[in-house]
Amino acid sequence: METNYYTLKRTDNQLLALTHLSQLLTCFTGFGGLIVPLIIWATQKDNVEGLDIHGKSIINFQLSIVVYSVLSIPLILLFGLGILTFIFIGILAFVMPIINTIKASNGELPSYPLSFNFIS
Repeated sequence: METNYYTLKRTDNQLLALTHLSQLLTCFTGFGGLIVPLIIWATQKDNVEGLDIHGKSIINFQLSIVVYSVLSIPLILLFGLGILTFIFIGILAFVMPIINTIKASNGELPSYPLSFNFIS
């Protein structure tokens, strides 16, 4: 007799929201905005419904923020465009996690603009 094991994923919108909100650690501590969501995603993606999609979106967004920040450094020498880019990146990195936290708590899918797909 063959035994089938089914893993049931639980619905946990609070963990999804917390994962999005944990990105703000970078704004307050200087680090952790990539590490904490990565750990939550890696450990819970098989247990929580939708965490795989949310986690990939968060990791892609955080990696995109790093790429944009690194590319902005040489732009500082070009008429100060890098400073404006840094300001835009900072606003985007603060506002988008809050918007997607609200979306996640309502059961909606995340959307991060200008995000590269490093993990698909």
